[in-house]
Amino acid sequence: MTDREKIVLKKYGNRRLYDTVGSTYVTLNQIAEFIRQGSEIEVIDANTKEDVTAYILTQIILEQARNRNALLPPWLLHVIIRYGGNVLQEFFDKYLQQIISGYLQFKKIADEQFSRWIDLQLDYSKMAQKAISDFSSFPSFFGKPPEPPDKKSKK
Repeated sequence: MTDREKIVLKKYGNRRLYDTVGSTYVTLNQIAEFIRQGSEIEVIDANTKEDVTAYILTQIILEQARNRNALLPPWLLHVIIRYGGNVLQEFFDKYLQQIISGYLQFKKIADEQFSRWIDLQLDYSKMAQKAISDFSSFPSFFGKPPEPPDKKSKK
């Protein structure tokens, strides 16, 4: 299913989710995997025809948080509950996506740069080994060191 860009699911009253293209029922974990593989998900309520994508995606996130025993820090959850959707909705709509996109772009660039440094370090290691092996040939280049003068006079 990784070759599909958008997966349309139908949500039935029994909480089951049906993949209309794959003609199979799917779990929340399978949907999360589709998203990790790059697919976009759209979930339509089979009875009301309402788009319930945000609800299902929130459910996936909450399941993952339950398994890890935390998703957001308690102070942020308090703020979300205290001020509700009015104040935070604008923040989430306008800024959160930009912040996360910027972070992911920075992370990708940092990872690539770190990888280049690792490769460069490996090259330096090979160059150092070659230099050391080349350095061992210097004594033969200069020949045998001359004998000290006091040894010459004893002969």
